[in-house]
Amino acid sequence: MMADEHGSDSRKYRILALLATAELLAMTLWFSVSAVGPELATAWGLSDAETAWLTNAVQLGFVVGALFSALFTVSDVVKPRYLFSASAVVGAAATVVIATSVSSFLPAVVLRFLTGVALAGVYPPGMKVMAGWFRAGRGFAIGVLVGALTVGSAMPHLLRGVGGVGRPTPVLLGAAGLAAVGAVLVLFVEPGPHQAPAAPFDPGALRRIAGDRATTLANLGYFGHMWELYAVWAWIPVYLSLSFTASGGESDAFAALVTFGTIAVGGAGAVVAGLSADRLGRTTVTSASMVISGGACLGAGFVFGAPPVVVVPFVLVWGFAVVADSAQFSAAVSELADDSYVGSALTFQTAVGFLLTLGSIQLTPVVADWVGWQWAFAPLAVGPLVGTVAMLALRRRPEAELLAGGRR
Repeated sequence: MMADEHGSDSRKYRILALLATAELLAMTLWFSVSAVGPELATAWGLSDAETAWLTNAVQLGFVVGALFSALFTVSDVVKPRYLFSASAVVGAAATVVIATSVSSFLPAVVLRFLTGVALAGVYPPGMKVMAGWFRAGRGFAIGVLVGALTVGSAMPHLLRGVGGVGRPTPVLLGAAGLAAVGAVLVLFVEPGPHQAPAAPFDPGALRRIAGDRATTLANLGYFGHMWELYAVWAWIPVYLSLSFTASGGESDAFAALVTFGTIAVGGAGAVVAGLSADRLGRTTVTSASMVISGGACLGAGFVFGAPPVVVVPFVLVWGFAVVADSAQFSAAVSELADDSYVGSALTFQTAVGFLLTLGSIQLTPVVADWVGWQWAFAPLAVGPLVGTVAMLALRRRPEAELLAGGRR
């Protein structure tokens, strides 16, 4: 097989592995505070609503950071690896301050907001770097990155499960340290042969991105997926803890480890979906994934309180499917959007998607108050339904020939 113009195939896979490792380590910041939310709620006297904002502040910060980046095309003006590294350092520093100097709600929320802003400089630029190395096999490559993001998001629950129950400071410092290592590693990631040149600031770029019909349908699929994803990730620890209690009781450490597994298994889902989408088509794989995860939103009510031998496999299948399609929406936008503004197109997509998560994360405990945690996830099924309709509509458009080498 012929090598790429600026490097062999083996080289691009080494770059992908390095980039994915940096992404995994940096994204440990996302749920670092949320993972130790029970401990912080007790120590700081937080209400349930305040505890929820320890997660929502990150979501909101990410939205603000991503919209700013998209509006000013930051991901296309600043070299992505430098933006990634600097952003990871800022997020790690904010987490260290929470671990060592914060003892109340308001400063913690401000710092979590800052962490979210910083993470907007990690995820989309990472995808742009990947797109510079991969044209063929892009679905697999983005699947690897989203898999890394997924495992990284789960890592704080692992840190808590293996010795962090009741000890939030080591969990937070551990997450910050891992992110700092990621900031260093990404500096060794070189731009690829397909990297579009840095684009000048163009105030009309965002309007053109939002106005393209095919890209809009891919975005709608992503938005439906995001309505479900982060609400599940944010609240599955509560669901599992209460479900295990209802079935006879398991330790907090066990619930934390199952939570880690539920989120982390999505890393494998993202890779498998990436390989499948490159062969079967993006719209096919995303639709199938959303049907499974949307069904799980409803099925969660029926397995609540069942023995762990039932609940654990159920949530692992759910965790596998719920994020498996995520990378393919990003891959679709990277294939449909103008090459010069891929970074901004991806940033716009993620900004709006994460804005929606604010609503679903806040809605879920409200629904739980009405009908109990058994059925709290049921309204999330609306997102996968809308997303599936959008992707099937995209499948019928001529622009779908651009997806996965014509495999739609």
